[in-house]
Amino acid sequence: MSRKNKLAALAMVLLGVSIFLFEMRHLHFHQVVKTLLHLNLWWLLVATLVMLASWVIETWVVQIFVQHDGEHLPFQAALRVPLVEQLFNNITPFASGGQPAQLIALMQAGVEGGRASSVLLMKFVVYQFMVLLNFILTIAIGFRQVAGRLGPLAWFIVFGFVIHVVVICGLLLVMYHYRFTKQLVAWAVKVYGRFAGPVRQAALQTKMNEKIDSFYAESLHLKQEKTKVLRAAALTLAQLLLYYSVPYFVLRSFGVNHVSLVEVIVLHVMIVMIVSLFPIPGGTGGAEYSFKTLFATYVPWPSQLVLAMLLWRLLTYYLGMALGAVALSVVPQRMTSQRRRQK
Repeated sequence: MSRKNKLAALAMVLLGVSIFLFEMRHLHFHQVVKTLLHLNLWWLLVATLVMLASWVIETWVVQIFVQHDGEHLPFQAALRVPLVEQLFNNITPFASGGQPAQLIALMQAGVEGGRASSVLLMKFVVYQFMVLLNFILTIAIGFRQVAGRLGPLAWFIVFGFVIHVVVICGLLLVMYHYRFTKQLVAWAVKVYGRFAGPVRQAALQTKMNEKIDSFYAESLHLKQEKTKVLRAAALTLAQLLLYYSVPYFVLRSFGVNHVSLVEVIVLHVMIVMIVSLFPIPGGTGGAEYSFKTLFATYVPWPSQLVLAMLLWRLLTYYLGMALGAVALSVVPQRMTSQRRRQK
């Protein structure tokens, strides 16, 4: 982990601490202590296990895509991938560092670079489709309810939904209308070149052609691996549902028993959609505000709401950073193949 990344992680932790201190400025110390003493640790344990289970399921997805022609990625090496992803997603704007970090983690485990890129691309496509499916279902179920609470901020949800639809449409265009997509992108780059200049236009055109060609080649592989894709899609859906359910168990740990699991999942999906649009790593600030706004009606006491927000962020954000830092320091097991074992 570079010095720059360490400073970024430290900055996010300090920013998070500052936000929680600001939220707790009006709370009385004895109220906080009383709330913590009545905390149901069993429900908190369930919330922790659910969060860990979501990373285990993502580990299985990595193993499914790596497995090919007798090759097998050990569980320990595969588990490093989602944990390292969590660390770099949480310290880089728009989670831009997650993909390169996963690529390095796979290559360190002995997966060839081109194959590692293929695995991550297939994983990304499946993940985006499952995220979009969750968004569609939750918007259909609870958008009006959430919009009434968030007010103008609800437009972030609409904007986030549109972005995901555009991403999925772009992926489908490359998969099924390759030539048309290249022509469409060439036209868009040409328009960009009128403002940026011919040098930048040529560089961007080369970069986009490489990405489109790479994804199209991998999309052919996706079409041939339908069983793998369906298995990975089912697991990814389960992974997301576990992740989205974490606030429910956190609220139950504070004795909030009248809340519905489905409602909490809907609200958490909306929060994630809003946070994804914030350029600050982890959506820090926006995540806390969204949680406090959406869950305020379920939690009767301010101390419970602030502490629930703190535990939710510890489990869904800071725990991933901590485990990712540990995983980064561990030497991964190497990928094995059936041929090597036979020899």
